[in-house]
Amino acid sequence: MTNFVKFVILNELEFMVTTKNVTFSYQEFENPAELETEDQELIAAAKEAANHAYAPYSRFRVGAAVRLESGIIVRGSNVENAAFPSGICAERTAISGSVTNFPNDRPLAIAIAAMSDEGLTAECVSPCGNCRQVIAEEEMRTGKQIRIILSGRDKIRVIEGISLLLPLQFCRNNLRLNLP
Repeated sequence: MTNFVKFVILNELEFMVTTKNVTFSYQEFENPAELETEDQELIAAAKEAANHAYAPYSRFRVGAAVRLESGIIVRGSNVENAAFPSGICAERTAISGSVTNFPNDRPLAIAIAAMSDEGLTAECVSPCGNCRQVIAEEEMRTGKQIRIILSGRDKIRVIEGISLLLPLQFCRNNLRLNLP
């Protein structure tokens, strides 16, 4: 994080303002063969889950696969609903399934793949804000970073934890009140 300090004069009062920058880094691969075998398997599981998505309205099918410490892979897909806010994303489906069925088996990585009618999307699809918050909560619950693998037809991105996608997270510490 880079800090910049400047002085601002507002209504004849002088204030010191600190500007901070957040950097974002990730690995990018063009060929899935460059990845570890476990990551290739996780991407394949995410693609398979996308094929099972229920997306009759958007026709945008998303699959996610979570690898747990035990090696178990939990899949999830997006499920749409005619009452649009009632649907659920693939990432939240997979994480909810892992917490429900394997509460003490911590996630190591999550792979995400999206498909349209033409097949796998060219670009990597990143988790929405709600899913980022759920991944952040799962990292907090387990005390372990979750690698995020975004798979597109033309490239694959690997991100080492949700803090890179969701800086300045809302978390349990924000809920604590400092009452006298």
